Amino acid sequence: MRRLAVIAAAVILLFATGCGRDGGPAGGPSIGQPAPDFSLRDLSGKPHRLSDYRGKVVMINFWATWCPPCRAELGSMQRLFTAPPDPDFRMLTILVNDSPANGAMMARKKGYTFPILMDPEGTTGQAYGITGVPETYIVDRNGILREKVIGADDWNSPRARDLIRSVLGMR
Repeated sequence: MRRLAVIAAAVILLFATGCGRDGGPAGGPSIGQPAPDFSLRDLSGKPHRLSDYRGKVVMINFWATWCPPCRAELGSMQRLFTAPPDPDFRMLTILVNDSPANGAMMARKKGYTFPILMDPEGTTGQAYGITGVPETYIVDRNGILREKVIGADDWNSPRARDLIRSVLGMR
């Protein structure tokens, strides 16, 4: 019985904190500071530069196919993507420490249509100071980081939509 309790606690901790990664010290931007610009290609080869989305509120989610908490939140992200809270909302997901083939296969299998960008050198993850996956950042219309969420979330929940709407309301 004690063994089952320890296993259950470990699973809860994993889902609450996300999947860690090996790597250097955390850093990255602070809330209220400019979000680091990046230029990455999606699975079809189309380039995406954060600065091209100026004037829009952008949700940036770092994830991996091997990460159970990441997989748990992707369905809610797809629902948010297909029914955004505002026409000025955009979502970019960044696949880290994973192969594009794995990302493409999961997207095809699950029907995910949100942009999946590749960070093959890990430079964007380093610029944001990610310490694991999933990690999500909400960037306002002016390119300022307004929210950071470590770990999985239900991105289609009223609370998450309210969070995004609050950033959309900032001018």
